Amino acid sequence: MRSQMESWSRRDFVTALGGLGLAGLVTATAGATDGAAPSRASLGLLRDTSVLDWSAVRQQFLLEGGFGCPRTCTTPPMTLADIPRPTPAQLAWQDLELGMFIHFAPNLRYGPDGRLIEVPPSEINPAELDAEQWVDVAAAMGAEYVVFVAKHCDGFIFWQSDTTDHGVASTPWRDGRGDILADLSDSCRKRGMKLGVYLSPADWQFGATVSGKSATDEEQRAYDEVYRAQLREVLSRYGEMMEVWFDGSVVAEVGDILRELAPNAMVFQSRYATIRWVGNEEGIAPEPAWNAVRSDAEPAMYGVYTAADGDPDGDVWLPNECDARIRRDWLWTPENHVTLKSLDQLMEMYYQSVGRGGVLLLNNTPDLTGRIPEADARRSAEFGAEIRRRFSQSIAETRGEGKRVRLTLGRPSEIDHVMIMEDVRRGERVREYVVEGLVGDEWRELSRGTAIGHKKIDRFEPATVSEVRLTATQSAGKPIVRRLAVFAVNAAPPAPVAEEAEAFETVARWVIAEDDRGSHRMEADLGPVCREASQYEVVFHAAAGEVTVSRVELAIDGTEANRFVRHGTEPGTYLVSITAVGPETLLRATLRGADSSGEVLVRPVVSLSKPDPDPKPSKSGAEPREAHR
Repeated sequence: MRSQMESWSRRDFVTALGGLGLAGLVTATAGATDGAAPSRASLGLLRDTSVLDWSAVRQQFLLEGGFGCPRTCTTPPMTLADIPRPTPAQLAWQDLELGMFIHFAPNLRYGPDGRLIEVPPSEINPAELDAEQWVDVAAAMGAEYVVFVAKHCDGFIFWQSDTTDHGVASTPWRDGRGDILADLSDSCRKRGMKLGVYLSPADWQFGATVSGKSATDEEQRAYDEVYRAQLREVLSRYGEMMEVWFDGSVVAEVGDILRELAPNAMVFQSRYATIRWVGNEEGIAPEPAWNAVRSDAEPAMYGVYTAADGDPDGDVWLPNECDARIRRDWLWTPENHVTLKSLDQLMEMYYQSVGRGGVLLLNNTPDLTGRIPEADARRSAEFGAEIRRRFSQSIAETRGEGKRVRLTLGRPSEIDHVMIMEDVRRGERVREYVVEGLVGDEWRELSRGTAIGHKKIDRFEPATVSEVRLTATQSAGKPIVRRLAVFAVNAAPPAPVAEEAEAFETVARWVIAEDDRGSHRMEADLGPVCREASQYEVVFHAAAGEVTVSRVELAIDGTEANRFVRHGTEPGTYLVSITAVGPETLLRATLRGADSSGEVLVRPVVSLSKPDPDPKPSKSGAEPREAHR
């Protein structure tokens, strides 16, 4: 089984290779889920005992198709040598730390009800569009890469495509000959800025909904052909892409195109994912935010993992990307300038994303002229300058290995931040840690935590210390610290606040009579609560009697989306990931339990703690608003 094979060690693969023989192994791959066999090169790497980065070899092997596993296969236990590690491309991506999303949609407007409406192409003419200005804003912010939304769910194309006329080719802008993706690619290349592309699998023009699903098999085959052609265009005509976004995953087969045209690109969602959505659009990673996931988990088939799937004992490296908005909305509107985030808000976002080991992808949206508004550009530059002010120069830093790493400052100095980075080339090993400072002759605790991974930034009240020590109180093997640095930021930490979960809201009720021994099929409309692309906790709360829940299914705009539902930590609880909110979001379930009554409760996930043992519902009169990413 593929899920078993994904956790095999080098020894297990070598054993399989020896049993099947190379030719037999290649033959065995004919039944791989993506229809592709692994290359002889990757099979050779499996035999090469000199290869140290075994997890990277395994990940490449899986990307190339893996191989079928006999029914007699078992899953061997993981060893220290099998702690997942990033591929070189993943490691380079995590080192970027900050990127800029660009949602540009002169073809869309928010209607009075908050839903998106399309604008005729004849009305689209962003005469002042300047991709150089976009890249200037990204550079001033400190971003190392840009991800451009080349096609969103409405299907409007921002490049010259052979697949459809619904795009810039049908507008008066540059007499229909403009190509925004080409302009942006040229500007990024000049500035040394890396470029990524968002290509929506959903497409209203072709009737394709979430993940690019069509209503019939015939329509699916036709749209898959179109989508694959569009993917080939954006990956082959505009230079190297360092990231490819399949928002909501994708049902079309894209593995062969990725291998051919973007072998080093980070992939957001799909079964070829190399990074994952953090699970909200606020730029906030949980604490802890582990880099690894389990390959046999429920989201594996579609690559829709989120931070909630982080597992320190997982077997696949899949780091978090934290997408967020500099304004309230993803798209520009004449009114939402008042929602421009403050510098303090952006810095809090930075601490809770990059400071927790994630990569922050912050959206800027050009207005109808094609330029990023000056206020947004200034705030982006202020954000970049403040990051540099705080962290460009440490007071002292070191690196080291082992349970304890010490940093001598030379003379007593006041510090208020510590930055820790593991050398994740050897895996994420620290499970718990404490940081102490030597104040006079006494060691005083400054901070403590769990996950470090790529980076952890801890804030604390200023302390004058002559030495700092990092102690890994729990670890998987010997910790390897890439960087231990201390700073005097002179920015007071936020006042402590009680972390309270969002209140539950009731979206449906049920009653099963005492003489009803059969099943009760019910439906709950999640729309009034699920107003943003985020993760939501669903609880089937029995007020009377007992109930057993099964066959929980999700439908978005009439399209099956069960891959976005998984079991929670307690019976009767579920985690639902909403990547885009449409007109209709329905949850269906089968309930069993005579003489039972209760409610279906929903709330946004704000922490990864276990749900309340006896959650109480609350009411909300808020009107739904369509989320749009």
